[in-house]
Amino acid sequence: MFDLDEVEQLKKAVLARTLGDARQLEKLCEDIRQLKREVRPIYRRSATTISLVASDGGDSQLQFDPFLLHVVRVVDSYGKRLCLDVLSPTTDTEELTSAHFTASGDPQTVLGVLMRDLGVRSLWELSPMIPRPEDVRWAPERVSPSWIQVYRDLCEWAALYHMMVYGRFHADTLVVRDGYLRSKVFARDLFVQMCRRMEQAIERIYREDRRRVFLVGIAKSSKVLQRYQLAILLESLFPPGEPRFVRVPREMEVSVYRWDEYARGMEAANEPGEAPKFVAGEMYFVRFGSHRDDPIWAVDVLPSHGPQAQEIMGYLLEDAIAGFPTPLYPRCLQRAHEQARIGGLDAELLQTFLMESIRTLVPKDSVGIFDGMQLRYAQTERRFS
Repeated sequence: MFDLDEVEQLKKAVLARTLGDARQLEKLCEDIRQLKREVRPIYRRSATTISLVASDGGDSQLQFDPFLLHVVRVVDSYGKRLCLDVLSPTTDTEELTSAHFTASGDPQTVLGVLMRDLGVRSLWELSPMIPRPEDVRWAPERVSPSWIQVYRDLCEWAALYHMMVYGRFHADTLVVRDGYLRSKVFARDLFVQMCRRMEQAIERIYREDRRRVFLVGIAKSSKVLQRYQLAILLESLFPPGEPRFVRVPREMEVSVYRWDEYARGMEAANEPGEAPKFVAGEMYFVRFGSHRDDPIWAVDVLPSHGPQAQEIMGYLLEDAIAGFPTPLYPRCLQRAHEQARIGGLDAELLQTFLMESIRTLVPKDSVGIFDGMQLRYAQTERRFS
């Protein structure tokens, strides 16, 4: 904790820096004033809404887990399972890759389909953040366990890709991604290739079935929104009265992100510098409520759907009005999170399966010791539950 002298020193330093950077607040307010003429109202529209979310078994709070197992499970907002896998930080990534293909080389999972369509045959070719097999085998202590999260993201993107490219849509549908339409986990320009294929599928669906499918991304936190939140309130960007939205210029995004490539969309493809490889969406500030203090979200929309932005926001509004337990946030996303959560009986089953598997590794003359440990574990669980 800070001592009294530090508290007083910090208070003075924070005030001095704030006063010294007052011009920054004025710049933020000026940016928002430029947006006010572009603000548009949102009107409710009805369409099928669907979302998908990946649950991570590492968050299931296993009480005994020497292998640091993670369950990666992707489900949609109706509870349909799209992907299921179990792995640990020391999982052999060559074996993990093989699990996505049959012996004849055909894909047998949504991630396998994505790899085939993008022309890669291994997970470490799909993402440079996935360790190579030799690294896991010979120097596991040097491998960061964070690659599990990358694998989880790849599975979620693969499930979304499979839904958009190979799914059937029987009505106009809004697909809502949990997070923005951006990613830095893919190698080379594979992310752009994947998104281009999804846009081509959207065009094909409308051409063949006359069904309109839209893809958006939304997250509860945004660095861009955090930076401009005060200016939005001071300048009354969204006055009370009705839901509203406005597109955020790329220049505003670039001023916030540490790496500007996370704000370089396809419109910058012919500009000097690094080609855009990580961004497939254009950002919008959106308020689904009608009051000044209602929450504001940042939403990504495909550039090709820009002309239909007001229609898309209307579909999101219809879904967000019923949002629970988070008010004015898309209900389909919240349903997907509920379906994906690993807890209660699911967590108990996972713990049981883990114990049974570990028991097969215990030497026969030590099985009694392991069983005694299991009994003590069960008693402790009952005592504190």
